Amino acid sequence: MGYYSSCSSYYSWVHILILATFFVAPDVVQCRVRHYKFDVVTKNTSRLCSSKPIVTVNGKFPGPTVYAREDDTVLIRVVNKVKYNVSIHWHGIRQLRTGWSDGPAYITQCPIRPGHSFLYNFTLTGQRGTLWWHAHILWLRATVHGAIVILPKLGVPYPFPKPDHEAVLILAEWWKSDTEAIINEALKSGLAPNVSDAHTINGHPGPLANCSTGGFRLGVEPGKTYMLRLVNAALNEELFFRIAGHTLTVVEVDATYVKPFKTDTVLIAPGQTTNVIVSADQSAGRYMLTASTFMDSPIAVDNNTATATLHYSGTLSSTPTVLTATPPLNATPVANKFTNSLRALNSAKYPANVPLKVDHSLLFTVGLGINPCPSCKPANGSRVVASINNVTFVMPKIALLQAHVFNIPGVFTTDFPGNPPAPFNYTGPPPSNLATSSGTKLYRLAYNSTVQLVLQDTGIIAPENHPLHLHGFNFFAVGRGLGNYNPNVDPKNFNLVDPVERNTIGVPSGGWVAIRFRADNPGT
Repeated sequence: MGYYSSCSSYYSWVHILILATFFVAPDVVQCRVRHYKFDVVTKNTSRLCSSKPIVTVNGKFPGPTVYAREDDTVLIRVVNKVKYNVSIHWHGIRQLRTGWSDGPAYITQCPIRPGHSFLYNFTLTGQRGTLWWHAHILWLRATVHGAIVILPKLGVPYPFPKPDHEAVLILAEWWKSDTEAIINEALKSGLAPNVSDAHTINGHPGPLANCSTGGFRLGVEPGKTYMLRLVNAALNEELFFRIAGHTLTVVEVDATYVKPFKTDTVLIAPGQTTNVIVSADQSAGRYMLTASTFMDSPIAVDNNTATATLHYSGTLSSTPTVLTATPPLNATPVANKFTNSLRALNSAKYPANVPLKVDHSLLFTVGLGINPCPSCKPANGSRVVASINNVTFVMPKIALLQAHVFNIPGVFTTDFPGNPPAPFNYTGPPPSNLATSSGTKLYRLAYNSTVQLVLQDTGIIAPENHPLHLHGFNFFAVGRGLGNYNPNVDPKNFNLVDPVERNTIGVPSGGWVAIRFRADNPGT
């Protein structure tokens, strides 16, 4: 549920805490305050010919869409009525001066305990487009997620022809089993968690061979144009999206405008959003929509394709659906073609302010390791762990932002390595010792400093695409490549003119990406 009220200026005590050494008086502006209430509740839900209780917001899967305009303030009261601790992350919202409302449990807040509530309070400063929200604790985001639609300010047009209609399409995964039981078993056994049983489009997998169920239907009128706001809410897998017989014009990713380009296939990594324009310019009928997996490494994935239909008004019920072939599972050329087509709009109104001077040049290896685990019998006394620069993160008991603001000792250290402690051939044979160090280590940045961060995949266990999301910031993807990053050669090919601006990026299997951003948002 939601409603709005008006305001002339707005300021909250939480700003004062995060701005202990950096204060800016609030501008007096005309704005709206959007009010929402999220009741986190359990609902029995049937998919794939079986039922199970799932955690939802307001009993919906996917959850409700949050609508607002650029520069609006949003107040969302989350009431926890389930047995789990809960927190909600507003994925892609910059949270300028409102870091307490970002949402990751034990990073910016303590989780919301069962029977308690929390008021998230943030302003959509200088942002417009499609983002999303999701639970940020345990694996609850498998079903606790929804879209955020930020419309431009009143009177400000899109930088492309305005579509006649808009629709949100959320791509996700579905497990027949309880997702909390799946991740708990993985942690107990030391092995990777089971892959999902199906993908979904707006909560529905569509007909599958072993269980014929209805899918989501998107109604359209002939001759009209539609902006589809795509969200990949899957936990694990990059997805290809297609519509049979229709061309898609990409106009935005991660709530930033791009130079429009046409494609028949969209690649979207977990956590990313993409807006496309589609014209209902075909003969009346039903046309298949597909969401299928992209994986170009020998990794176990859910290879079931989710389907829905684009349904023209006036189409007879007996009309057969026009089908489309999905790209192969390992269609790297299709994925690269899409990724390489993304360019920032870089117009006078929406410039690409790429940092040209770099204060911090960092290299983070992203991959897996194997640590001892005597109780992990199925994994022969070891556990597969994730690591960055060979550090496996240890979740604190006190939120990092709280510890930072109130100078609570012993919660974290600031010795996270800016480069790999022990360099090796990252995409070649793995080193003999696959163990990682563990700790709650942070890397400290001075306010307004500029950062270049190279994210390098490793081949430990197997090379794999890793989606990474930077909370509180957008960044520019200035370069990418296969193999090991070469600091003497690769920067010569960086795009510093119109690189795509994002908040989430996929580190390619056996490769690297380079991003740049300005550290202009104090917090953790």
